[in-house]
Amino acid sequence: MFTRNLILKTSSLKPVERMVRSSAVFRPLVSRFIAGDSLEESLKACDVVLAKGIKVTLDYLGENTATEAEALAAKATYIQMLDRIATVPAFAAFAKNPPVGKIQADPLNISIKLTQCGLDQGEAFAEANYREVLSVAAKHGNFVRLDMEASDYTERTLAMIERVWPEFTNTGTVLQSYLYRTDEDLERMIAIGARVRIVKGAYLEPAAVAFPDKAKVDDAYVRQAKRLLTAGFYPAIATQDEVIINELKTFVRKESIEKSSFEFQMLYGIRRDLQEGLVAEGYNVRVYVPFGDSWYPYFTRRLAERPANMMFMAKSLFKG
Repeated sequence: MFTRNLILKTSSLKPVERMVRSSAVFRPLVSRFIAGDSLEESLKACDVVLAKGIKVTLDYLGENTATEAEALAAKATYIQMLDRIATVPAFAAFAKNPPVGKIQADPLNISIKLTQCGLDQGEAFAEANYREVLSVAAKHGNFVRLDMEASDYTERTLAMIERVWPEFTNTGTVLQSYLYRTDEDLERMIAIGARVRIVKGAYLEPAAVAFPDKAKVDDAYVRQAKRLLTAGFYPAIATQDEVIINELKTFVRKESIEKSSFEFQMLYGIRRDLQEGLVAEGYNVRVYVPFGDSWYPYFTRRLAERPANMMFMAKSLFKG
């Protein structure tokens, strides 16, 4: 955890951010793992992923809007994403003949953040924006995932899901295994039937709220992933950790869990060999495809989430 915390603390320094943003050395890494600045650039990247039989969740990078105008602009981008996705051939074919009872099979959906919807400007304001996005998604037969942010926002995010759920069931969220509270939060989401993506967690959190020890985070992650596999509604198991993936594959076989009942999720540009291998084995795989010019916080958290990603990234520059 020392390396992870060091990355997060160092990357928060403005001189470091300026250096990373301007350095030609980092640009190949950024372009490898961020699918462009514009929606159209990102959709071209999505086409490549979809052609391999891999599903996509598209993410417009940004968080903690400073004004209502910024939040409204982000909402407009979300709606534009949903409208544009509806015209993508893979999604249009799905929407025309969706498998009955299998909304989880959507080939291309979106992930959003409540602070990008204006949560810092007001709970009711953010909820109104969120509901509008969900309404457009429902019109297209699509799904919207609320990304989880730092622990200060965890309860507000879950409460928001619970409030909108009676009207909009085309949404779900993310839970972070390094938080002590996650076992209980998992049961809340299972109780209402919301789709959950389980991740280890990438924010710099105090020991008062999160496990400081990596081994305990891994233990919690595996326990919670298994709980979702047996009781959750189409859970997303988000990890590039091959040891954990293999353990969960063994669990799935032992418990006779259908491969179609869940999906593995991974990051765009990382472990493409593993992504394609899982698809070849018959598993559903979805890739998190981010785009936009507000890439720096995302980029540094991905490095910190699993420092081995730095090695994956370095190797990926020299591999296809």
